[in-house]
Amino acid sequence: MPTSSGHTKAIRASRVIGTNVYNSGGDKIGEIEDVMLDKTTDGIMFAVVGFGGFLGIGEKYHAVPWKLLDFDEATGGYVVPFTKEQLEQAPAHGITELTENDGLQVRDRSFSYYDDVAA
Repeated sequence: MPTSSGHTKAIRASRVIGTNVYNSGGDKIGEIEDVMLDKTTDGIMFAVVGFGGFLGIGEKYHAVPWKLLDFDEATGGYVVPFTKEQLEQAPAHGITELTENDGLQVRDRSFSYYDDVAA
């Protein structure tokens, strides 16, 4: 069943991975590198957004709450409601840190930051 904007509620992860992510100013900040799933609740823990590197070197990975990603048909990408500066200050992690301790520390630290910034 489609949402009020005409989008379906379900999407394959393979269609999401590699999709560009833009900040609130319309600047491309990176792309979705992966989607972390919570196997016990059948839910999405967070989107892994990579930015700030060149050819994978020096790239930072950010755990962004899925609910903060808004698909924009005009760009064909997701928009997050933050400035470039706010995203640069967000907790960043190495790719292996994202799954340590079931990803809970990363999720909690990131979600706390984004909640504070959005307030």
